[in-house]
Amino acid sequence: MAASEPTILATSGGYRPGARTELEFAPLVHHGVELSGVAGRAPRVTHLGTASGDQRWFAAQLADAARVAGFELTNLNLFGMPNVPDIEAHLLAQDLVWVGGGSVVNLLAVWRAHGLDQIFRRVWQAGVVLGGVSAGSICWFQGGTTDSFGPELRGVGNGLALLPYGNGVHYDSEARRRPLVHALVAAGELPETHCSDDGVGLVYRGTSLVEAVAERAGKGGYIVRKVADSVEETRIEPRFLS
Repeated sequence: MAASEPTILATSGGYRPGARTELEFAPLVHHGVELSGVAGRAPRVTHLGTASGDQRWFAAQLADAARVAGFELTNLNLFGMPNVPDIEAHLLAQDLVWVGGGSVVNLLAVWRAHGLDQIFRRVWQAGVVLGGVSAGSICWFQGGTTDSFGPELRGVGNGLALLPYGNGVHYDSEARRRPLVHALVAAGELPETHCSDDGVGLVYRGTSLVEAVAERAGKGGYIVRKVADSVEETRIEPRFLS
C-alpha cells in the first residue's frame, strides 16, 4: 500500500508514556500510518534511530510500543553496518518510515555516506509516508535550527530538501528556537520556515503544506516568512487528533 502522492508528516511529537510499557505511539504516529492508506493487515513501520546512534535500548522500547499498537515494526540500523542487505528495497516495502530525534547534523552525514539522500527521494516519490520527530522532522526540509553542535542553537542548511522550506521544531518548549528561526529567515539563511509546537505535526502532500494536526490541545503550527524588511509569523490552527 502506498499513499496517493508523496507524503511527509513532520512533527514535534509522536510518543507518550505507556500504561504497561515505557512508551506508546501517540496519535501523530498513528496518523502517519493512516496517511499511508494501509488496510487489512498490520501496518509496516520502520524506525531509523540514526540521529541518536541506533540505541538498542530505545529500539526495544519501540518494539513494545509497536506490539501495543499492532504495528509490524523494524529498526533500520546503520551502526556499525546496515542491518538489511538492501536499504532501498526495505524502505520501499514499508507503509511509514519514522525517524527519531537526536543530532540532525550527524544523521545527515551518515545518511549521505550510505546514499540515503537519494534513496529517500525515490521512496518518497513511490508513496511511502515519511515522518519523524525533531531531527526526524528537520531532515526532510532545507534546514532548520539545531543543538547538534552544542548548547547554543545554530542553523543547519543541508537537509535533504524534499520540502523547499525551513523547519522549526519544539517551537513552544525551547525558548531559543523561535528567535533563532526569525533571525535566520530575516538573514536569508532559511527560506519560508514551517514550525511546530510540541505535540504538533505538519502534513505535506507533494511539497504543499495541507494541514497541521495535533495530539495535544492548545498547540499550534506556524509559518515564518520574510516580508520586505521584516519577518511575519502566521499561526496555523491544527486539527486535533482524538
